[in-house]
Amino acid sequence: MRPIVLSGHTRSLNKIKFNREGDLLFSVSKDNLVNVWFSHNGERLGTYNGHNGTVWSVDVDRETLLLVTGSADNQVRLWNVKTGECLFVWEFPTAAKCVAFNKRGTQILVITEERMGHRGALRVFNINRDPASWTKQETEPMRMITFSGSKASVACFDVFDHHIITGHESGKVALYSHDEKEGETGIDAELEIHHTMAHAEIVTDLQLGWDGTYIITSSKDKSSHIIDASTLDIIKTYMTDTPLNSAISLPTRPYVIMGGGQEAMSVTTTSARQGKFESRFWHKIFEEECARLPGHFGPINTLAVHPAGTAYASGGEDGYVRINWFDESFFKSKPYGPDFEIENKDQ
Repeated sequence: MRPIVLSGHTRSLNKIKFNREGDLLFSVSKDNLVNVWFSHNGERLGTYNGHNGTVWSVDVDRETLLLVTGSADNQVRLWNVKTGECLFVWEFPTAAKCVAFNKRGTQILVITEERMGHRGALRVFNINRDPASWTKQETEPMRMITFSGSKASVACFDVFDHHIITGHESGKVALYSHDEKEGETGIDAELEIHHTMAHAEIVTDLQLGWDGTYIITSSKDKSSHIIDASTLDIIKTYMTDTPLNSAISLPTRPYVIMGGGQEAMSVTTTSARQGKFESRFWHKIFEEECARLPGHFGPINTLAVHPAGTAYASGGEDGYVRINWFDESFFKSKPYGPDFEIENKDQ
């Protein structure tokens, strides 16, 4: 495995994201910076300056034209990826904790915190994709979902942009309707189709699988799930001995990778080995841990997989981003072990 260490942040990482081609990696952290890197060599391409608070979330559209970021300064910013120009700013009463593009790049979702009398909410904004009008975006959401119970912590669109999947502080994973033919624009408080109590504690990450048929979640309850994206049935469960902050599924090999570790407040009194700051590889089918990869000196806060499955990246509390490129032998090895044989009961 070929690791590349990226040093461009002075505080802990919150979110990292590959673009569709996998040649660029975007990272955001508590130091207010939004960085973009070349993934093949770790060279920093540039920085998007403008936020005045912790940047919590980042996403890039499929054409790598537009970038969206959400911050503790109560702003969501839309950027020109190529020039670094801030095209538009949405202002909110509380911090924007999660942002995400839909598959076509025509909409973004924003989750804002519940604070100072303001209820937590998920808003969806239409995006004007005409380059001549990038600076003229709609200020009012086309849809708004308010949460009266457990607040949403993470969310994403489904593969067809017909639904929104949310992960909540209570451990709930919910499916909301987002078919424009079924509902009018405006404030919709009762769009939930169904939900499942997937975790016992907060859902820290929720990512759509590479084929869009499932999601993979992580939680502070030390578990990760693969969940059907349409029925929310729990398909696979991976139990660990440490709180998890992120989880990803490899598109080319039958493995899931999880990251987390001991809480940041205890890191100064704990060694890297005791803190369990490794990336953990689990077999996707057999639900067994296969390997651990060390490297970070604090909890792993975020994970992202290369679209081709040839690498994955991790961002830690230590302020470093690590891109790990898999060796050729990784793709040639038998995922079930050299002595594994499938018994044919029909013979």
